[in-house]
Amino acid sequence: MDYKYLNNMLSEMDKDLSSKGMSRRDAMRLAGLSGAGFLFGGTSSLKAETQEEKVTSAAKGRIVIVGGGLAGMSTAARLTLNLKDPDITVIEPEKLSVSYQPGQTLIGGGIWEESDIAYNRDDFVPAGVKLIDDKVISFTPQKNFVATAKGQKVEYDYLIIATGMQLDWESIEGLEAVGRGYSNGDNSKLLKHLGDSGVCSIYTAEGATKTWEQMQKYVAQAKSGKKTEFVFTHPSTPIKCGGAPKKIMYLTNSRLKEAGARENAELTMYPNGGAMFGIPEYHDAILEQFKREDFKWHYRHNLVGVELENKIAIFDSKWQEKGEWDPVLKEYEVIGKHERKKVPYDFLHITPPMVGPREIRESDIGSASGYVPVNKETLQHVQYKNVFAVGDIAAVPMGKTGGSVRKQYKVLVDNLIAMMEGKPLKSKYEGYTVCPLITSIGTVMLAEFDWTVKPTPSFPLDPLVERWIFWLMKVYALKPMTMYGMLSGRA
Repeated sequence: MDYKYLNNMLSEMDKDLSSKGMSRRDAMRLAGLSGAGFLFGGTSSLKAETQEEKVTSAAKGRIVIVGGGLAGMSTAARLTLNLKDPDITVIEPEKLSVSYQPGQTLIGGGIWEESDIAYNRDDFVPAGVKLIDDKVISFTPQKNFVATAKGQKVEYDYLIIATGMQLDWESIEGLEAVGRGYSNGDNSKLLKHLGDSGVCSIYTAEGATKTWEQMQKYVAQAKSGKKTEFVFTHPSTPIKCGGAPKKIMYLTNSRLKEAGARENAELTMYPNGGAMFGIPEYHDAILEQFKREDFKWHYRHNLVGVELENKIAIFDSKWQEKGEWDPVLKEYEVIGKHERKKVPYDFLHITPPMVGPREIRESDIGSASGYVPVNKETLQHVQYKNVFAVGDIAAVPMGKTGGSVRKQYKVLVDNLIAMMEGKPLKSKYEGYTVCPLITSIGTVMLAEFDWTVKPTPSFPLDPLVERWIFWLMKVYALKPMTMYGMLSGRA
């Protein structure tokens, strides 16, 4: 635990609280909390939280984890805490695999810098865990081994897949040359291709920095008096953090207001779906926020192409029309329609389509969509019982956020050890997901929900209200909870 870092974080938070004339105790009272962990309790309560009673198992087995990002490395850490003599191997090629991806939104809005989220993989490998600096290129679950790009054959008794998703730039016309990529890693080809075109994305760390640069350029253009079009997209595929496309829109809005340039800017969201959020209560709240801020939006628009030189975004626009009357079903036929629609922009933020890696889709371990089919509660593979999946790659409803991983990896560890001991898998993931939806520089609506498709707030506060207290949580508390809590296997 880096308590020096934590104390510095708390010191900075105290300055922010002081600017509002509040103490940490006042803020805790405002939140209605009797105990708010290390967010307001300081390092002593965090130490208490991370010093949980250890119940270790003597179960044996070779465990291989494919993917050493937040999900994979947190799982490895928790397994080392719960096994007396663990035999764990993590296979991960990216040096910055554990970097704090939720911070990319804050970089894009000019709040943080890349150095604030960059963390070295090797600093977070749990003691006793073997790291293979390589990429898995094939899976053979029938014989319990994986093969790597460097020609290694790695055998296992139990396999955990935590590869995450890929950013599918190549499926967008005009960006085919970029290919696919990950949020972490070398994305220089993407940045070079986009250049100074006004097109950007917060879904990579370097891209988030570029987003801030481009945002400032077009905020200045609006400030000069020129009408400026800001366009934001949300694709037809599952994505990491479904609220992020809106977060960067809200942050752009804040920067325009700050510059006195809002009246010369038009901000428009083009979501592929027919709602702002999958949970009706949050959809309604966001829609009211959009109306309040004079945002524009067009549902059922999926970005399929971009003309960089002409600054044109191309969408597949979808709608339904009433067809012929069906005398048997006694209803009208519903006919799906669509057309290509060209939209001019000055600033275009792309949330790219996201897919499972090819090596998973093309193996027996994956589905046709590239995700790993698991029981949504136990996270065990539906066919290969010694295989589990966690994080974005797991084919479970919703839940592609770090907050979901915080619940999932504990369930997975419990169930894997139960299986190693020959016991039933009793631990259940209930679909918990959290999205700290930034609505301005200084306010966050904390959207929490699960498979009930209803708000499931952890705090005794109205979850539909934007609050400064949750902004403090987003900016100051969530990163240390992730980096020094989850990645230690405890939080």
